[in-house]
Amino acid sequence: MLSKVRSFGLRGIDGYEVCIETDVSNGMPSVDVLGLPDAVNRESIKRVESAIKNSGFKFIHKKLTVNMAPADIKKEGPLYDLPIAIGILASTEQISQSQLEKFVFLGELSLDGNLRGVRGIMPLIISALDKGYDNIIIPKDNEAEAAYINGVTAYAATSLSEVAAFLCGNGEIPTVGQRPLSGMTHRTSPENDFKYVKGQFTAKRALEIAAAGGHNILMIGPPGTGKTMLAKCLPSILPDMSLEEILETTKIHSVAGTLDSKAGIVGSRPFRSPHHTVSNVALSGGGANARPGEISLAHNGVLFLDELPEYPRQVLETLRQPLEDGSIVISRASMKVEYPANFMLVASMNPCPCGNLGSSVKECTCTQSQRTKYLSKLSGPLMDRIDMHIEVDNVTYSDISSAETAESSAEIKKRVDRARKIQTERFMGTGIHANGNMTNRMQKTFCKLSPDCNKLMEVAFDKLGFSARGYNRVLKVARTIADLEESENIKSNHIAEAIQYRSLDRQLDE
Repeated sequence: MLSKVRSFGLRGIDGYEVCIETDVSNGMPSVDVLGLPDAVNRESIKRVESAIKNSGFKFIHKKLTVNMAPADIKKEGPLYDLPIAIGILASTEQISQSQLEKFVFLGELSLDGNLRGVRGIMPLIISALDKGYDNIIIPKDNEAEAAYINGVTAYAATSLSEVAAFLCGNGEIPTVGQRPLSGMTHRTSPENDFKYVKGQFTAKRALEIAAAGGHNILMIGPPGTGKTMLAKCLPSILPDMSLEEILETTKIHSVAGTLDSKAGIVGSRPFRSPHHTVSNVALSGGGANARPGEISLAHNGVLFLDELPEYPRQVLETLRQPLEDGSIVISRASMKVEYPANFMLVASMNPCPCGNLGSSVKECTCTQSQRTKYLSKLSGPLMDRIDMHIEVDNVTYSDISSAETAESSAEIKKRVDRARKIQTERFMGTGIHANGNMTNRMQKTFCKLSPDCNKLMEVAFDKLGFSARGYNRVLKVARTIADLEESENIKSNHIAEAIQYRSLDRQLDE
């Protein structure tokens, strides 16, 4: 007897419909799983068999054929266990088929018949809803994630026997209550507040500008100057995420399997800090299942790379395309997946191998050739994509011993929010939310310069040897500085300050 059960699969952060066709017929007992299943899917029959037996049903040993359509897309992951089990029970007439077409089934089965949570529930449900399916049976472990999706009735089941009884009209499965996305609070660690950062006024000013305009920033300074602490404080002044950003970020973390199952949502901007031993695949994404990497997990948040020159050069070069396009394409023989990767790059480095070049406390012991070799680990095209390069020096004793707290992150965030509001209104309807993501066409419209500003930019361009991209980055930073002052036009002092945040260009010029 033939049965058809509806499910969904994942490609990137989007779902696609999968029809599980199950046929049980007379013949030599055998099992065939068709439709490009991966190893997990091929193993699922063993899990399903044990789950069926341990749930009080019979696993009839006949000729069993399971087809996962469409047949030309590789099926990955254990989320098809439940629909396969339901299909087998329906084909062997142990449950009725009359209710099957009303539901989408998702879930992994344990050997005792209990349901386990699976990755990607949010994008799977959203895709099912887009296709017109609004009744979905999911594992109870995934109910927190499903609660934030409006317009769908999600049934949080605990076991195969519970689902079978529900389909036969002999039981109920509780539905998932709805939770509103609006009104979510901006959560950061109370320790990571700028009021605890002693001194470093220039660095804090630069980070405020970076947060206000979504600019990439590189901090250069000796060890122990607080570069890492400054970076960790940055999320505390970033604007709250919009509903669209929350959903998109949550979908990525759901697919990657890094989502907090209790929270079910990513309500604060991510802060990712991979170690310098990170591999190319771990940073950019990929592997057999084309999973998202660190740069996608940092989407709508911060990617912090501490000791930037210590990262392998080929790993750093993978950042170039995402920094330009805000997304990354992972191509494999069997698939091509695009993940969002619109993040703020925050990096730190020592000014030289010994770390003391320019320090007011210790003397540099490096030769010029050692310094040149150290800086050469970072390619020019990558540096061009970093809007701001700032120098972070040692704090003085009077700064560090002072009992007074500095300006709090909450106060800085108010100014950042005002600047971002100006940019939101400026770019309304374009899909761009910050100056750092302006296109060249937008730049010509919103970054017009007076004759004095043009003259200043010309001098800087010639003296520092800016590339066209470096020139554009300076203009975008100047636009953000003007927004922080609520100035409609870019002025010469905004240009001058933006140029000061290209310290690496000055060092290379020297």
